[in-house]
Order: sequence, then C-alpha cells, then structure tokens
Amino acid sequence: MAYDFSDVSVLIVEDNLPMVELIKSLLTAFGIKKISSARDGEEGFTLYRKETFDLVITDWMMKPVDGISLTRRLRNDPLSPNQYVPVILMTGFSEKRRVMQARDVGVTEFLVKPFNARDLYRRIAQIIEKPRQFVRSEDFFGPDRRRKNDKGYGGRERRTEPVMINVRNKMGEA
Repeated sequence: MAYDFSDVSVLIVEDNLPMVELIKSLLTAFGIKKISSARDGEEGFTLYRKETFDLVITDWMMKPVDGISLTRRLRNDPLSPNQYVPVILMTGFSEKRRVMQARDVGVTEFLVKPFNARDLYRRIAQIIEKPRQFVRSEDFFGPDRRRKNDKGYGGRERRTEPVMINVRNKMGEA
C-alpha cells in the first residue's frame, strides 16, 4: 500500500552523520519532504520542543543523551509538546532484554541495524496500519505494550479501560 507522506515531518536523532544521510535519502524516496536532524537526545528534545514532528526516528546509543532517555522524555516531560508522537528506535543490538527495555520506555517500533529501505518503510506502515492505544499507569506512559490479541486468554484483564487517544494523523493514504 502506497502512502502520501508529503506533509509528514520527521525528526532524526542520530550521532553518525553517514547514517543520518542514509535515513534522509530513504525518507525522501518515500516522499517525505520535511526532515530535521539532531546529534543526540538533548539536542533532539530541544528541536522537538521548537518544531512540530509527526515521527521521531532515534538511535539508541548516543552521548550525552541516548535514544532511550529521549523517548522517556518525549513521553513524560511536561515540556514535551506531543507525548503521543510515534518513536522508531534504531540499534545494532537485538537482544530480547533490549527490545523489552525499549518497549517499556514507550518506543513505538524497534529497528535493528543494519536495515534496508523495506525495513524502515514497514515500521512506518505498522504505525499507520496498526496504531496502538496509549496506556498510562503509575510507572508507564506509551503505546500499549501488548501486541497480541490472544482470543484464547481467559484470565483477568489488568486494564479494564485503556486510554483512547485520537492523534491527528497526517500519514494518510495516497
């Protein structure tokens, strides 16, 4: 399915300049015209507060502020202009504990390096085609961490009423 991304704005937070250029070229090929970048999470959050972004793509390993800390701040900082922004976290590490850590801070999608254009496009399409409700609890705010809808589950639901949020979505079909 092809999408019209011409009005979508993306913030790339990555400290490796060649990777930034690669992601920019892929996003441009997808039709995205509004692309900004920052070198670390601190610079990224500052830019995020100044401009409106529909998607944040961030690397995990950066100094002084990494992508996990940035995501936590995007989701929980009162100065964050949109706590519901989709976040794609990129990393060269794919261990289960890292995926779970990313999920537990509110990352929307996880992208393992090296990746290709199809991998990145699929993550963006996943955000559009299967948006997840946001959940707020005492120690978590972010997209619902439960991806599977197990029809055979007969136990007690932990959340009786998930938080339903309508987020303006510019990522419409062409």
